[in-house]
Amino acid sequence: MSRPGKRYALILAAGKGTRFNSEKPKVLHELCGRPMILYLLDRLPELNVDRTFIITGHGASQVREALADYPVEFIHQEPQLGTGHAVMTALPQLQALTGSLLVLYGDTVLVSTAHLQRLFETLEAKDADHVLLTMKLQDPTGYGRILRDENGCIIDIVEEKEASHEQLEIREINPGFNCFRIEPLTKVLPELKPQNKAGEYYLTDLVRLFRQHNMKVETVSVATSGDELGINDRQQLARAEKKIRREINMRWMSHGVTMIDPEHTYIDYMVELDSDVVLYPGVILQGRTRVGKGSRIGAQSHLEDSTVGNHSMIDHSSVIRNSEIGSEAHVGPFAHLRSGCVIGDHARVGNYVEMKNTRFGRNSKAAHLTYLGDAMVGESVNIGAGTITCNYD
Repeated sequence: MSRPGKRYALILAAGKGTRFNSEKPKVLHELCGRPMILYLLDRLPELNVDRTFIITGHGASQVREALADYPVEFIHQEPQLGTGHAVMTALPQLQALTGSLLVLYGDTVLVSTAHLQRLFETLEAKDADHVLLTMKLQDPTGYGRILRDENGCIIDIVEEKEASHEQLEIREINPGFNCFRIEPLTKVLPELKPQNKAGEYYLTDLVRLFRQHNMKVETVSVATSGDELGINDRQQLARAEKKIRREINMRWMSHGVTMIDPEHTYIDYMVELDSDVVLYPGVILQGRTRVGKGSRIGAQSHLEDSTVGNHSMIDHSSVIRNSEIGSEAHVGPFAHLRSGCVIGDHARVGNYVEMKNTRFGRNSKAAHLTYLGDAMVGESVNIGAGTITCNYD
């Protein structure tokens, strides 16, 4: 069936994330080397979203800077008076649009694209005005509960701090994924009132208001492992990171990379690996690191924003940052290459050798106990043990 009208997304990213105890906006805390909100933005092209709006608040300038390369439009919420108020802040933009609007929280980064697609499809197929995702949890603590009538139709959502003892026993919860037809949404939004103990405008109150206007509200109930839920503290951040790292490792192994111990191999999202790379336990690859075909990275080595050519060996416990290693080179063990190093093909940088901003030529060797800083070393040079160069001008 054809898609009626355009699709839009509104991501709520104004929160401070109080439980993080951080000056950084919650949505900018990193998962595998990139801000968590980017994982959510990655899903939107698959959903054929035409435009994306980001609601900013706490740390707005930081969020804008982090998303500067993304085709998103920013709307500032000040003061931050709840989720409903965040969407109300976007009213001037929404009133000029027709179609459907997906409303998401910037910390729900592990939601499946299929679940979000079902929201759009249900809204369109059932000609609904509002569709929301629901889940059943063994422990629903912390989430709004879904209230249904005797026919099983949703009639309201009650936030946990407003719920009665009986309502707290309900296991069906609202994880915060909503899809609206824009025209009825803009009609009802101005009726939101802060009628709760927190004095905030709750987005969840729209279910009741839509029903009062005889508008059609539908739910999509999905099974969950809990991964789709928001990241509200650093413990949940660590669990999300572990899941994403496992997915990254599985992907690279399917592309021909050997990991001796995948559970203890840490690869950031932007890292690139060629086939027949071998990674030993405890390896950390961060940033835009790239490792060429057939190269081996020894145990406990740490590479950040660096490139390694083909068939090279980075021996164990070596640290390499912002540097380039040629092909068929050997670095380590216990080598330290600081920013700006370029190591030529077939070169040897041995144990307890440290370099900074140094070009080290093809076939050259510094086998051990050497410091080369701001140096130019040509081809086929042998640097003896205990050599120190410093070149400050």
